[in-house]
Amino acid sequence: MAGIISKSNAFLVSYKFHQHRKGALYNFVTRIGPAASNRRFYSQDKRIVVKNPVVDLDGDEMTRIIWDKIKTNLIFPYLKIDIKYYDLGVENRDATNDQVTIDAAEAIKKYNVGIKCATITPDEARVKEFNLKEMWRSPNGTIRNILNGVVFREPILLNSVPRIIPNWTKPIVIGRHAFGDQYKATEMIIDCPGKVVLTFVPENHDNSKLQEKEVFTFQSPGVVMSMYNTDESIRGFAHSSFQMALSKEMPLYLSTKNTILKKYDGRFKDIFQEIFDKDYKDKFDAKKIWYEHRLIDDMVAQVIKSSGGFVWACKNYDGDVQSDILAQGYGSLGLMTSVLVTPDGKTMEAEAAHGTVTRHYRQHQQGKETSTNPIASIFAWTRGLAHRARLDGNEKLEKFSHDLEKVCTDTVDKNGKMTKDLALSVHGENLKREHYVTTDEFLDHVTNNLKKIYGN
Repeated sequence: MAGIISKSNAFLVSYKFHQHRKGALYNFVTRIGPAASNRRFYSQDKRIVVKNPVVDLDGDEMTRIIWDKIKTNLIFPYLKIDIKYYDLGVENRDATNDQVTIDAAEAIKKYNVGIKCATITPDEARVKEFNLKEMWRSPNGTIRNILNGVVFREPILLNSVPRIIPNWTKPIVIGRHAFGDQYKATEMIIDCPGKVVLTFVPENHDNSKLQEKEVFTFQSPGVVMSMYNTDESIRGFAHSSFQMALSKEMPLYLSTKNTILKKYDGRFKDIFQEIFDKDYKDKFDAKKIWYEHRLIDDMVAQVIKSSGGFVWACKNYDGDVQSDILAQGYGSLGLMTSVLVTPDGKTMEAEAAHGTVTRHYRQHQQGKETSTNPIASIFAWTRGLAHRARLDGNEKLEKFSHDLEKVCTDTVDKNGKMTKDLALSVHGENLKREHYVTTDEFLDHVTNNLKKIYGN
């Protein structure tokens, strides 16, 4: 960020910029000037005042370019808002030894709303490409662990884009308990006969609490695995899931295989039921929604047959698999939102479910036209701002968030303007160039349609 952009008498936006260089935190107030002429139609005194800040987490590649355009054209002209900005681009994460990610997560904890652009999670090729110090872990994982939240994915429904499962006329919101289980498992390859024993040794060496169970006696080579979870994490998962169902006013289903894993999955079932009966039953009854536990195989069958309209709480592996099935069933990962919700329901981080769209970014670098779908990134802003509105009791901001979402869907459904990925879903092998618009053209259509609602 190159300091003050403009000192003219065009409208000004307070924009707090947090950038890390060599471990230091620089905090600039940037004034967004009149560079984009389409801002002039909406005067400063008509902007909606947002009382409390939101945290803006910038990202990488094509989504970073789109992110800036969204703020420039769809957010700043309409909102008088204090943005706490953190640059989570992979090069800045490397420059700060990933401290910027930790600081961003702490800022979200402080201000309760984070809005995140897609970021690169480096592999070996990316480490070489950017000359990184190390293979930094996923920012999403770091933020999730600090906030102790659960990630929920929800589809964006477009009437003109066909769904692979056409009876899904209402959204299915899926929550994945991204802690423990297979993803923190301990594995061994067994190459000779012998016995595997699972042993719990109490920290205080109280032999009355010592547990030991024989797992299997190997007569030939094989494999073995142990995994775990904690009551604390399961309780947080339960609270986040109940909070999401209440906010969406949808019933909640938890799926496990407790008939086989009677103690392990049974623990999930029992804790969810205990918390529901104690803290949420009356609230659910008041909204005429319900909570129910289902076996995972029965639940999958019911999901396919259903019309949608519920929240689905999944254990770690189930959520990993089923969230991708839902994305494809609804039509596209480019039409999925993702929100991280804390157990108390007060703090939320919103982002698009897709990645940084590297292939389109390479085309952009070569000066070629791109047709990248920005809808999920726009919805990251609307979902984050809507949460800010609910926390602050800001009806105008909540209406703006709803209006911007409707403008996006109407641009596709009513105006017939769509990016290439959506046009491909509609036209298939008959796709022609006139069926879709470029990235910038789509954003221009959304911008102009929003002006019709909020312009002079």
